[in-house]
Amino acid sequence: MASPQPSQNGILPHYDQHAYPQPSPGVYQQQDNSRPFTLTEALPYTPFTSVFPFEPDIISNPTIGSGPLAPSLADLVSREDYDALNKEAENPTHSKRVEGSLEFVQHLLKADKITQFQFKTAPKTASLANKSSDSLADGISPFARMVYDNTAISFRYSTPEISNASTPNGHGMSPRNMKKLSPKARRQEPPKIVKHNPATSNVQAVAHNKARIEIHLPTRKELDAAASMYTSTVASAPATSPSPATQVQSQTVSLADLMVTPKVPVLPVSQVSQVPPPSVVAKVEPETPEPNQAVVAKKEISEASGHPPHAASQIQSRSSGTPSKQSSIRIELPAASFNREEFAVVPDSPDTPTHLSTKRKRALHDELEDSLGGELNQRELANAAFGDLRRCFQEIFSAEDRLSEEHSGASHLVTLTNEQEPTMTIAAHDKAQRQITRAISLGCFRQAPLDDLLRIQSLSEGSLKLADTLDFKLDETWGETEVGFWVQQLHDIEMGLKAARTSLRIMCGGREDKQLYSEDLIQQALNLFRNVIGDIIIPTAELRSTGPSSNLFRLLTMHKKAIGTLFTTCQKVFSLMSDLIVGIDLSETVVNTLEFIASRLIFVENAHTEKDSVVGVQKFDALRLVAMNVLSQIFLMNPAQREGIFNEILTSLEKLPIGKQSARQFKLSEGKSIQPVSALIMRLIQASAGKVDDRKEKLRGQMMQNIAGEDDGDDPSSTNGKLEVTYAIKTEEYAAVQHSTAIQELQALAKSLADGAYRNATYVVNFIVKRALKSTKSGDTPYRNLLDLFIEDFTTCLDSPDWPAAELLLRLTMYIMFQQVDGDKNAAPARNMALELLGLMAAAISRLRSHVRKTATNFEGTDSDELGLWLADLTLNVLEGNMSMEKTVSWLGPYRVVLEYLQDRLGDDPYLKGAISYLITDWGSQVTLGYDSVGAEDSEERDSEFGRIAFRLRNMIEDPKWLSREYNFKSVIPNHAKLSHSIILLRSSFCASFKNILNILMGSMTTDQATVRSRSLKSINLVLDTDPTILDGDSVFIQLILQCSNDPSPQVRDSALGLIGKCMSMRPRLEEKMTPTVIQRFIDSGIGVRKRAMKLAKDIYLGNDSKAVRSTIANGLLHRTQDPDEGVRELARQMIEEVWISPFYKEDDSVTFKQSLTDHVALMVQTVRQGNTALVLDKVFQTILSPDSKLAEANSRVCTRLVANLVDLIGNPDSDDPSIPSSRDAFQVLMIFAKADPKLFTFEQIRQLEPHIASVSTSEDLAVSRAVVVIYRRVLPQVSSVHSKFLSDVRKVLMPATSKVTRALLDDVVACLWIISELLQTCEPLARLVLSCLKAIQSMSGKGPLDRTKIRQFDRYSLIVGMIGKHCNLDSHEERFKSEANLPKWKGSVSKLMVDALVPFANPSQPTDVRRPALDAIGLVCQSNPRNYVSANVYTTFQQAFDERIQVLESMILRSFKEFLFVEEQRSEQAASAAASGKESVKKDLKVMGGTSFDDVASATTQRFLKDITRIALATQDDHAFLAMEVLASINRQGLVHPKETGVTLITLETCPVPKISELAYHEHRALHEKYESVLEREYVKAVQSAFQYQRDVVKDPRGATENPFTSKLHLLIEVLKISKSKNRVRFLEKLVVQVDFDPAKLPTDQALSSQVEFSRFVIENIAFFEFVTIGELQTTINAMEKIVTGTGSGIAQTIESEIFHVRMDPVSDSQQPTGEEQPAAPTPPSIDRRRLHQLAAGSTILLALWEARTYLRRLYGLSSNRRESNKGKGSSKDLTKAPIKVQGVTGDKFWDDISRIMSGLDTPERMMEQCRAFVELLNVDNEVKVPDEDEEFDLEEGPTSPDAEGDEDAAELDSRGRKRKAGNANGGRKKRARSSSKPRPRGRPRKQSMEAVEADLDGDMEWI
Repeated sequence: MASPQPSQNGILPHYDQHAYPQPSPGVYQQQDNSRPFTLTEALPYTPFTSVFPFEPDIISNPTIGSGPLAPSLADLVSREDYDALNKEAENPTHSKRVEGSLEFVQHLLKADKITQFQFKTAPKTASLANKSSDSLADGISPFARMVYDNTAISFRYSTPEISNASTPNGHGMSPRNMKKLSPKARRQEPPKIVKHNPATSNVQAVAHNKARIEIHLPTRKELDAAASMYTSTVASAPATSPSPATQVQSQTVSLADLMVTPKVPVLPVSQVSQVPPPSVVAKVEPETPEPNQAVVAKKEISEASGHPPHAASQIQSRSSGTPSKQSSIRIELPAASFNREEFAVVPDSPDTPTHLSTKRKRALHDELEDSLGGELNQRELANAAFGDLRRCFQEIFSAEDRLSEEHSGASHLVTLTNEQEPTMTIAAHDKAQRQITRAISLGCFRQAPLDDLLRIQSLSEGSLKLADTLDFKLDETWGETEVGFWVQQLHDIEMGLKAARTSLRIMCGGREDKQLYSEDLIQQALNLFRNVIGDIIIPTAELRSTGPSSNLFRLLTMHKKAIGTLFTTCQKVFSLMSDLIVGIDLSETVVNTLEFIASRLIFVENAHTEKDSVVGVQKFDALRLVAMNVLSQIFLMNPAQREGIFNEILTSLEKLPIGKQSARQFKLSEGKSIQPVSALIMRLIQASAGKVDDRKEKLRGQMMQNIAGEDDGDDPSSTNGKLEVTYAIKTEEYAAVQHSTAIQELQALAKSLADGAYRNATYVVNFIVKRALKSTKSGDTPYRNLLDLFIEDFTTCLDSPDWPAAELLLRLTMYIMFQQVDGDKNAAPARNMALELLGLMAAAISRLRSHVRKTATNFEGTDSDELGLWLADLTLNVLEGNMSMEKTVSWLGPYRVVLEYLQDRLGDDPYLKGAISYLITDWGSQVTLGYDSVGAEDSEERDSEFGRIAFRLRNMIEDPKWLSREYNFKSVIPNHAKLSHSIILLRSSFCASFKNILNILMGSMTTDQATVRSRSLKSINLVLDTDPTILDGDSVFIQLILQCSNDPSPQVRDSALGLIGKCMSMRPRLEEKMTPTVIQRFIDSGIGVRKRAMKLAKDIYLGNDSKAVRSTIANGLLHRTQDPDEGVRELARQMIEEVWISPFYKEDDSVTFKQSLTDHVALMVQTVRQGNTALVLDKVFQTILSPDSKLAEANSRVCTRLVANLVDLIGNPDSDDPSIPSSRDAFQVLMIFAKADPKLFTFEQIRQLEPHIASVSTSEDLAVSRAVVVIYRRVLPQVSSVHSKFLSDVRKVLMPATSKVTRALLDDVVACLWIISELLQTCEPLARLVLSCLKAIQSMSGKGPLDRTKIRQFDRYSLIVGMIGKHCNLDSHEERFKSEANLPKWKGSVSKLMVDALVPFANPSQPTDVRRPALDAIGLVCQSNPRNYVSANVYTTFQQAFDERIQVLESMILRSFKEFLFVEEQRSEQAASAAASGKESVKKDLKVMGGTSFDDVASATTQRFLKDITRIALATQDDHAFLAMEVLASINRQGLVHPKETGVTLITLETCPVPKISELAYHEHRALHEKYESVLEREYVKAVQSAFQYQRDVVKDPRGATENPFTSKLHLLIEVLKISKSKNRVRFLEKLVVQVDFDPAKLPTDQALSSQVEFSRFVIENIAFFEFVTIGELQTTINAMEKIVTGTGSGIAQTIESEIFHVRMDPVSDSQQPTGEEQPAAPTPPSIDRRRLHQLAAGSTILLALWEARTYLRRLYGLSSNRRESNKGKGSSKDLTKAPIKVQGVTGDKFWDDISRIMSGLDTPERMMEQCRAFVELLNVDNEVKVPDEDEEFDLEEGPTSPDAEGDEDAAELDSRGRKRKAGNANGGRKKRARSSSKPRPRGRPRKQSMEAVEADLDGDMEWI
């Protein structure tokens, strides 16, 4: 198309000859050697010369393209069109038509579609220097130049044979094949000059090393651009071509640009010096380099490459022999060099990319449709489609004609219905549907004859009528036969649906023929569709494989394919109805029906799994999505119905499933899932922000105006409801000047749309939140769970550009949650819900900020494009709070990027229109806010830009296609769109409230409601998961969390500990600060808190190397092994094993392992020394090393290594450094291991300890000596007797020590001596020792009182005798003892001899200092020889000591009992385990009770001294009482007495303030209750009385609870009762309340505070502070309390009124009624019996206290106190079994003070009078328990205001003294008398008044009998 001459395809282009002058002939002569030949010129060189005639009919002309012949341009393009095309091509911004035409021509010029011709070239001379340099492009038309400039044609130019000259490079130059770029791609990346990017060049250089190097011939346009921007050169890639190099000048063109730039023909050599030469690139191609490749140099070697001069000359000499003055192309291989100009300074903040958007220049031709606007063969396609449509119709009509004429059978296209009406078959519908759809898409449907279309619709009616007559409703009772008949109908149903689809498709074709839009046809189709949906689709979707419908499910599953086809057909018909809503005006009935069907489909619960669905889950979900689309279209097109649609959706929410997985079936574009209804709500809200397309309405209004104008000439506006808005701003230029007006016009338009979306969103949020506030997660209504699901869905969609309404919904919800948290009157559940949701929102915002920060950083760190870098910079500025409003709302800002991204995807998802509308409206709202912002710079340029943006946005709102029609924009990738959307979000009010949410969460951590504090901590936890940076710096969170760890509520403390653990895991530096708090919680009152603290501490221990921290943690864990809770004890033991033993399971000989073992030993020693945990650790290691432990063997190996390390520490001296273990400390730990398992020691280790036993008889190092003795006592039994010398040496050291060591050490010494004697098989030394001691004792007998020396000697002798009697069996030396004459008479055993010798010294005649050691020694001997307990002289001596009640003597006896019973207990346990392991032992032991021979001794001794032991236990609270308690515990465990004999004592001792006594009593009571509940429950009331006496007499505190915090003294009893059934607890509570009741006549008359009053207070206060298990138990208790007050209290009140206040029943007239001043004072005490007053005041005190407790319980647990507000009858059983919930903020302080005040009412007569008056006033005036008026129907039998007893008609009748109104003549009733006033007394309760007013106002008719 370079000239108007016939081109290569033989077509003469048409353009204006005058506007575009033809080039002169000389041009062609000058270019003969520089262009391809024309056809005429090339003929002499081709075989065509031999063909005659040369006619196109014989042989076609060669064409540009390949394949079928290209159509003639002359036939396709008229001259006028071509001229218009040239005019448009002159504009810098090209229209779509120009670009489409260019693309078409480029398609024809593709290299692979051009025929390649090989022409020979004639020899030419090299004298071309004088040739003109005119280009081929000179003088061609603008469009041809456009093709020339933008099209790269690769060709190979044959090298001419030039005489006397060589080729420029020695080889022919082969240009590379150039890939064509589409116009769209060129718009995205316009050609530009780019500065050199070193990073990019470096990456490309690696690829270029493998590249083929070839000549690149750019276009003239690019050469001119390069020349104009000529700068210093850049180094090119080294050439691999072997051809010699030549030197040329270079140009600054980036590698990327050169890669995509088209080529131009090679210029003559003479022109090289005049025109900047082409640049060279290395193109990556898989081919092998060709020999004729070359590279053009970019810089002279001698100047830039650094070569020496001679190297340059060598290269120059390689060139051809042409003269040096002649220019030539040469190859240059430059060396690497640094050029400063290659680098540029990068600005800190990138500028806004200016090339993103360009404005389109449109001509008038754009308004007309022509073939050049799209594909040139569009018309052909349309013609073909139209022909196919006519043929399809003709086939159908022919089939109908044949059917009607020949009356033959049905064809495959047309058949007859039952009524002989012809109708189309399914195949005909499918075929017609395809052709109609294709014709509509290609725009030729309008040409279809109307009669044909009507006939098609007529042929569809038959199927519709047939389907309408069918009865196809599913029935669960159907069998196989019914299902078979039903399946046969599916074909007719499907045919009817397809007939409806065909008819509706014709209606959607955009035709204006009214005959096509039959309302009857639409209604028929809709009725059929509605019936199919309601009778087949929904029932099938709701069928399940289980339940009553399982049989029908099974039968239908066999026809899955046929039913599935019906689902698909329904989906297509429904989708077509969605298009119909937009295309035509439907009647209101049709729209309402479609809305109903869509709403119903949306809320059908689909199967959750494929096996539970007949046709598969996806089938129905696809139909549900179409229903959502239909509802969205109705919402969008019918603004009047929007409120109704929202109501329908919201009121149907209860039908939704609340399971997270089953509910979320809507797939987002990002791959996530949400609820379909969530997507629907967001879609509707987004749609409401767009302007309704009212063009049809305007057109209709205009027509009505015309009609009205013709009729009466009235103002046309009167007939049109809405005037068309006219705008003052018409152009952008005017908007820039009148920016204020432009903003106002935009605001008027955008504000109404934004308000509509806001209004709808507010309605949705309020609807859901209000109902969620009234429901719970486990309640009957799902709104609370649904609210969580909605919020999670909205947060999921928050960062998606497709759902901008998610931010609005979250924002509105956030505002409501703020109100719920801030409201002081809001209940705790509401505040908890608000905090939970705020936590979710804060986490979402935090997650968004974190993700955006990472994304922006990645954009900055990579070689991103200009837009990505700019967006990343904007994002970081927003995160730092530095971004201005102008950048956010700028024309090329984030709004525009997101908008362009959404518009590009409209073809894939047409429902993005709502998101686009919402985004544009939001953009407009932000623009108006930015324009009006106070802080903005008031510059004219800024305001003008705002005006231009406002004008554009107004047009975009008015016309959604305006932007794409007026502007181009670079294609946006998803990452850029998402980042831009995130910028908008971060600037939104929702994300800006992040700090406010955090402040609310922090503030809620200190509120007065425990559950709220706990919930806030959990919400903070959610935020921490996404953004741990809130812990950095001087964070307030840390202090608040630590403060919450000491909260009074266990729930809050537990949540705080969980948060502490997370804080430490995220920020390990906080561990040091938080570890003390964690360890402090080891002793928390909450079991769960203790467990969590221990688990946290274990993690800290394993991750911390500090010995101090580890020692503290281990110490705390060891103490928890004695926790009252078994679970805590077991957890503590397990953790000690995990931190002290488990890390050393894998034995290793490495130095590191040995060092860690040594450090661990030092840590253990340090823990034992500092923590006083030796006794605890002993039991822990016994458990760890017991055979029952799962890892006993591994634990034993570790402990063996630990013992070996400890033995190595024996020689260490004492050190002040606690981390360095000393020898003394090592001995303490060794002693613990010896007690745990003696097998851990070896003989060599035992031998090493021998030197330390030498000091046992001295006080040099008593701790070490005792440790060694204890170790030997445990370990020596494992030593073999072969080590006799060692054993003898030890005995030599220990024997002298018996006379010097302490009692505790003597126990171990004698035990060791007896072990050694058994090993050596000789006990002679011990026999001699005890014999000498007995002789000395016997010598002291009968010689009068002993002096101090004798007493001291007797103390030592008796102790030695007792210890030897305890540990040694010397009966083998019987003869020796018998032979001694001075000893008592022999009575069968050495132990009896010892006892007989000691008993005389225990007689009451002896002083206490003598009796104490004597009883101690007797007890020691009896422990090992229990038969002596039943000796008369022994138990008589013990009884004498008990009778005298001398505590020191009783302690000696109790200690003996304790040791004996413990041994017996262990023996019983061993016997039980033996019985479990062998059946023979069971049979043998059955003859003896308990399995041992000493059970009779234990039982007899216990029965004999039980009363004394019980007395001692209940007498004091000291260690003496604890000793007796231990004895009782052992008796209880062994079952030596009846449970009721110890049960009362144990319950009493549970109230002891000494923890060790109460805990031991609790454990024993619990064990007893578990075994003998029915026996014990009869004793509980007695136990309560005993507990009161114990508290009053021993503890000296008769009150029923302890303070700080208030705790019932019987709380442990209630804890035990919790393991019982509820009915047993209820029975106990009723009995306990009855204990408060009394007989008024038996009340004391003289005591200030009688025992009855104190006991009542004890019971009342206990009840008030009980922790009730269920609501039913609480209500039963309250009812019982109210019953006593209303029963017993009525009699007391009557007596007080008659006897104390002398109330008369005589009538008093109003005139005689005294005023307040004249009212007589209260009766004076002298006129009242003082004793009677005291008695009545005591009764009033008890009842007032009971009522106060009742009121407190109601207030504490939030029970209604107004009987009219409470429900009638008892609550449901489900409610009564729930745990009662305490009301936050109600404490026991007021109740405690009120009880104290009430109990002080017996101090003086005046106080007693006040007490009586207060009680009478309570009964007469109290709003709840008042004396009823005569006319009031108030029955006291029902009990006042108890939710459980209200309306209970079966309540027991009250006492006859009660004030229940009786019948007129009933006995005990009141006589009715006339009132003093004729005015009847009004109904209702009397007003509250004082007692004095009551006395003065008493009527005469109140006569009591």
